[in-house]
Amino acid sequence: VQLQASGGGLVQPGGSLRLSCAASGFILNNYPTGWFRQAPGNEREGVSCISSTDVSTYYADSVKGRFTISRDNAKNTVYLQMNSLKPEDTAVYYCATVTCMWMGPHTNEYDYWGQGTQVTVSS
Repeated sequence: VQLQASGGGLVQPGGSLRLSCAASGFILNNYPTGWFRQAPGNEREGVSCISSTDVSTYYADSVKGRFTISRDNAKNTVYLQMNSLKPEDTAVYYCATVTCMWMGPHTNEYDYWGQGTQVTVSS
């Protein structure tokens, strides 16, 4: 059972990246899935999540209108499309199975986590 996050990199302000969270050993579509980020010296922040039925999504105010979360069930993968990136989006991004709540993604001891992928927005 594993989640593999990828797609991070260095991008200029205003640019775009697409993060991927690929699952192996289980069907990711059965689980609400979310993205978190953590910058040095900051607390971990819940960025976005999507319900298992794809009916509900959540976005932090800081990314609303710029980021889009989606699934590709055939690839057992959840994506985070990040557009109009800003320097303050610089962080390590993590994906995880979550409870996708109205106030944001929530995890417990039974959830799966992927390793982080670094996103750096800089000119």
